[in-house]
Amino acid sequence: MEAAPATGRRKGLILFALCLAALIINIDVTIVNVTLPTLVRELGATTTSLQWVVDAYTLVFAALILAAGSLSDRVGRKGVLILGLGVFGVSSLVGAFGTTPGELIAARAVMGLGAAGIFPATLSLIANVFTGRAERARAIGLWGATTGVGVAMGPIVGGWLLGQFWWGSVFLFMAPLAAGIAGLVAWAVPTSRDPSTPPIDWAGLILSSVGMGALVFGIIQAPHWKWGSPSTLATIAAAVAVLAVFVNVERRSARPMLDVALFRNLRFTAASGSVTIGFFTLAGFTFLITQYFQFIHGYTPLGTGVRLLPVAISIAVASIVGTKLAVRIGNKAVVATGLAMFGCALFWISTASASTSYLEIAGQMLVGGGGLGLITAPATEAIMGAVPTEKAGVGSAVNDATRLFGAALGVAAIGSIAASLYAHRLGSTISHGLPLQATRAARGSLGGALVAAQNLRQAGLAAPAHALSNAAADAFLHSFSGSLQFAGVVAFAGALMAAILLPSRPMSTVEADEQDAEIVLGDDRSLVEMPTASPTTATAWACDEAAS
Repeated sequence: MEAAPATGRRKGLILFALCLAALIINIDVTIVNVTLPTLVRELGATTTSLQWVVDAYTLVFAALILAAGSLSDRVGRKGVLILGLGVFGVSSLVGAFGTTPGELIAARAVMGLGAAGIFPATLSLIANVFTGRAERARAIGLWGATTGVGVAMGPIVGGWLLGQFWWGSVFLFMAPLAAGIAGLVAWAVPTSRDPSTPPIDWAGLILSSVGMGALVFGIIQAPHWKWGSPSTLATIAAAVAVLAVFVNVERRSARPMLDVALFRNLRFTAASGSVTIGFFTLAGFTFLITQYFQFIHGYTPLGTGVRLLPVAISIAVASIVGTKLAVRIGNKAVVATGLAMFGCALFWISTASASTSYLEIAGQMLVGGGGLGLITAPATEAIMGAVPTEKAGVGSAVNDATRLFGAALGVAAIGSIAASLYAHRLGSTISHGLPLQATRAARGSLGGALVAAQNLRQAGLAAPAHALSNAAADAFLHSFSGSLQFAGVVAFAGALMAAILLPSRPMSTVEADEQDAEIVLGDDRSLVEMPTASPTTATAWACDEAAS
């Protein structure tokens, strides 16, 4: 059954509830990043453990996102959303009282399961409640702005909690928040699902979960296994093979979980690629900038969060403005400009040193955040506009999967490049007279080097400690610069792709049918208000648009 009609104040309340549900996911990502240095000190987490605190969540989230989106279409989007919030809240509570990195990693994996139920359901419900293109663009713009709000709130709230309480408080905070949002969703949001209630595509669910999970796992492990190692190549090849079987099964299925023919629509495919590249570069940037602020400038977690406000505000504002511009001047110009802006910002940020003023960094982040906001919300609007509203859950899941895939690949690839550049630079500058334990810690990460230097000072070795700190900071800045330049090149390549491939505006249903009768395309309003593609209804729609 479709979402019940809603107007005025009721729609505003529905959108508020759905944006809050999306916000908790965005807060979680950034609140965990600012907690990582504390986990090194309080739990003795290694670099590998820190990566899995982040990646266990991402792995499960990515593996189950398509399955969760499809299930929400079939069994009810509101129910899946509430269930996801419940799982997320309970696992956050459990993680808060973990005593080892392993326990926290396990809780994070279950949080990923809850997130898989939350995120696609929010966007698919928006697509079913806000059916006209202009109002849906505004709603998706506000939904996209939650990324910016999350970037701001996560580090600020997390930094304050870490300053007042123990590390587990950042996860404990999530539990009552999830419960309150679930109550609001239950009261305010209408029930919605695919009216045809097709049977569950079990083959598609299993194959998509295994394929996506294996692909993300291979990407996560690649920096440890080495990108060209047999283990990495075999894992990624197996994942690609499973996904190829998934595509073949879906093409032959009468009621597929994912209509793979959608990817023949350039609007859908190019927009998905743009989102992937946007979150690839954002994840790498976030991974590095939080370390830069805390380790190079010595800011506290709270201070780091406050100083991320420029990028957060600019993402939020540009997300809202970007969707309005996309309706007026087209997705191509807006998304390509956003990627180019973000690329410029990344190259500018790559010039930062230990003496760079925060005012200059704030200007860099304003440009970068503005570019990212112009990418994500307009590209998401393009993706959802290419999918029939009754399949909005799986369309939303594809959008979310591109975000997760891009973020996982960004942390793995950019993090791997940064680690390689750091180790190479440090190896050529570090003193060979240091204790073996200190040398090993320093080679692992800048945080490890600073802890080792502190231990040397406490042992009365002030000169070697000072030399180690300087060498590690220099190596980090070298890796920071090189890896952000790589991210900038990727962003520019994405801008070129969007400029060439992304259509400026959605095609009408008649034009789409002429191009490919098997694919349901068309302007967003045509998808939700025109059950058939007859010339009469298409003409009526065009007249209505002209009149408005």
